[in-house]
Amino acid sequence: MNIRIINNSNHPLPSYETLLSAGMDLRASISEPITLKPLERAIVKTGLHIELPGGYEAQIRARSGLAAKKGIGLVNAPGTIDADYRGEIGVILVNLSQDEFVVENGERIAQMVIAKHERIEWEEVSELGTTERGSGGFGSTGTE
Repeated sequence: MNIRIINNSNHPLPSYETLLSAGMDLRASISEPITLKPLERAIVKTGLHIELPGGYEAQIRARSGLAAKKGIGLVNAPGTIDADYRGEIGVILVNLSQDEFVVENGERIAQMVIAKHERIEWEEVSELGTTERGSGGFGSTGTE
């Protein structure tokens, strides 16, 4: 499948790092470094604009290496880019560590996964079918 993209950054297009990768790395496209203090967040621009077909979304996810080694995550993980959005892709990074983190131009800051999704229509009813679990949630199924 081909997806239309405008690349206003001076970095290569997102690409899969390995044959079986699900996500493509997104890079920061910034004119100067951004320093994130502990618990601080910022929208980091990528310079990319995409045109997805209907029925698809782009999911923006944290990079596991940044999360594990530096404590850098995404506030709204996963973020969703809808098929009708044409603005620049921005990534909402958050620093969950106790140390400052500096985002440099060209740094790989997130992953983007293109995913198919369904649209539904609601059928309003007065009761739902029963299941063994019922309304139990938040750990109600145990830890076995």
